[in-house]
Amino acid sequence: MLIDGNRAPIVDCPTRTVIGGDALCLSIAAASIVAKVVRDRAMQRLAPRYPQFGWHSNVGYGVVEHRVALTEIGPTRHHRRSFCLSY
Repeated sequence: MLIDGNRAPIVDCPTRTVIGGDALCLSIAAASIVAKVVRDRAMQRLAPRYPQFGWHSNVGYGVVEHRVALTEIGPTRHHRRSFCLSY
């Protein structure tokens, strides 16, 4: 498994970390694009249920509108906890 970054998860297969992997490895770059498209589509589907976060336009990026909603409303079960801990 190729990992973009310097920390490999604990998995039952060999891993190799590649810092800056999306610029150096075609398969990591392709996986990054697929992950972004899947995430953006998920945010579009969730946007009508959580309009206060502005996911219809910011697709989950930490723009001011999104950060204000996190502060005022708190995270949903769809938020990454690591993202929320920074606010």
